[in-house]
Amino acid sequence: MLQRMGALVMLILLTPFLAVLCVLVKLDSKGKFLFRQKRLGKDQQPFWLYKIRTMRKGAEKEQARLKNKNEADGPVFKIRADPRYTHLGQGISHTGLDEIPQLINIIKGEMAFVGPRPLPENESRKIPEKYHSRFRVLPGITSLWVVRGAQHQDFERWMSDDLEYVRQQSIWLDLQILGKSAVMLILMLWRQIVAKH
Repeated sequence: MLQRMGALVMLILLTPFLAVLCVLVKLDSKGKFLFRQKRLGKDQQPFWLYKIRTMRKGAEKEQARLKNKNEADGPVFKIRADPRYTHLGQGISHTGLDEIPQLINIIKGEMAFVGPRPLPENESRKIPEKYHSRFRVLPGITSLWVVRGAQHQDFERWMSDDLEYVRQQSIWLDLQILGKSAVMLILMLWRQIVAKH
């Protein structure tokens, strides 16, 4: 309940910022402001995850064509400089601002501030059973894997970080991860500003 209330307050405070982003995203490319994708959450229950759209319209349908450029191993798909990003979307994604709408998911009780990052449903269903304990907790906007700064590391290391979080989950660990995530966000925003000047 505390996380839901916190997410609601944050969403209200960030509404003016989201309104500005909405205008910029709509001016930058065709398509909706919000992007939603089915993911698997706690106990492998499917839910709709919300993000600010950072790719061009119809980007999901292009994934098969880009399969040979995948930089991740395991059942996940990741490209650092994904050609489907819009001009503005690449900057938004690299700073993590596109995750703000997931406050809605927290309010709905589908996510938490900290927890294993939820994967798309088709990728989640391919995760080996030995890693299924990651589904024992709510997925998060940020995670142990994210703050270790290795978002393109090998799949087994990623899953290992998730299982470590599940085993050691505590308020203190969550606060540490949130603190590191805030520092990472500030640094990434600063780099984006510097890069444009």
